[in-house]
Amino acid sequence: MSVLTPASEVILRHDDVFLDKHVLFAGDVQDMLPAELDAKSVRVHTAWYHHCLALRDKMDEQSVQYGLVAEADFVRECDTLLYFWPKNKPEAQFQLENLLSLLPIGIDVFVVGENRSGVRSAEQILAPYCQLNKIDSARRCGLYHGKLETAPHFDLQSYWNEYQLNDITVKTLPGVFSRDGLDSGSQLLLSTFVDKAISGEMADIGCGTGVLAAVLAKRYPGIKLTLGDVHAPALAASRATLDANQLAGNVVVSDVYSALPGRFDIIISNPPFHDGMHTNLQAAETLIRGAQAHLRIGGQLRIVANAFLPYPALLDGIFGNHTLLAQTGRFKVYQAIYTISRGKDKTGKRA
Repeated sequence: MSVLTPASEVILRHDDVFLDKHVLFAGDVQDMLPAELDAKSVRVHTAWYHHCLALRDKMDEQSVQYGLVAEADFVRECDTLLYFWPKNKPEAQFQLENLLSLLPIGIDVFVVGENRSGVRSAEQILAPYCQLNKIDSARRCGLYHGKLETAPHFDLQSYWNEYQLNDITVKTLPGVFSRDGLDSGSQLLLSTFVDKAISGEMADIGCGTGVLAAVLAKRYPGIKLTLGDVHAPALAASRATLDANQLAGNVVVSDVYSALPGRFDIIISNPPFHDGMHTNLQAAETLIRGAQAHLRIGGQLRIVANAFLPYPALLDGIFGNHTLLAQTGRFKVYQAIYTISRGKDKTGKRA
C-alpha cells in the first residue's frame, strides 16, 4: 500500500464499512487511497489537476473527474460520499453544496480531515442538510458521519466575488489564492516591474485569480499572456478576470510546465509552498529546474517567495545567476536570466 495521509489512515480504521458501497471521493484527496480502497466501485472528483493525473495513473481514467464542479451523470450512482476537508472553509462549503445537490437523498456522508484544518466546521456547514456525528478521532484527525436528509440548492453564480485593484477588476471564487485582495507577496513582485517596458510572451505559472498577469498586461500592452494552474477554481477565476478587463490570454490547465506551449521571454510566479495543510516545495523546485526549457535565450524567471525558503542556491545551480530585486521582512523577489553560457542541451549543443 502507498504512503497515506493521516486522514486516509483514519478512514482505513473503518474500511469494512465500504465493502458493499459505491464510493465517491471528493475534496482534498492527496494520496492513492481511492485506488486501494475495497468497495463495489470508487469514483473521484477533484479540483486539483496534479491529484487527478496521479489517480488516473492507478485507476480507470473514467473513474476520475477533474473540474470546478461535479457532473450529475458522474456522481448520481454513488451511495457514499467520502469528503476530505481542505484547509479553506469557503471552498469546502462550495464543494459540499455542489456534491450534495447532485447525490441521492439517504446516502452516507463521511467527512474527514485534520483538526487544524477546521474540520469541526463540517457539522455546522452541513447541519441544514445532514446531521453529522463524530465517529472517530485519531492521528490528529476527526471523522464524521451522517445521512443526507435534504438536498441543498447549489448556485455557482452566487459564489463569485470580485474586487478592484486600481483599474483592474479581479474575479474570485472560494479557495483561490488572493481571493479577498492582493496578497503582500504578489504586491512586492509587481513593484519590481518599474524600470523598463517589457514585451514578448509571458507565462504566469500558478496564476490564481490572474491578477498578476492582468496588471502587467494593462501596464505593458505589448505582452502576450499564457496563464497556467492546477486548481480548477483558479483557472475559472483567471479566465473571468481576463474577460472582465477585456484582456486576451491563453489560460491552460498545467502542472507547472506540463501543458505550456513553446518558450517565453518572461516567466513569473508566486509559487505555492503548501499542498493542503503540509509544506511542499516540489512545485516551486520544478518551476525553477524546468524554467530554462521554457525560456528563450536572455529570458527571465521572476518569482516571489517567503524569505526563509532556500531558492537562491537552487537558482544559482540551475541558471548560474540570480538577482535579489526586492525584499521585505517576509518576502523576497528573485530574478534569474537564461544566459547563452547556460543554454546547452545534454549533447553540448546550443539550445
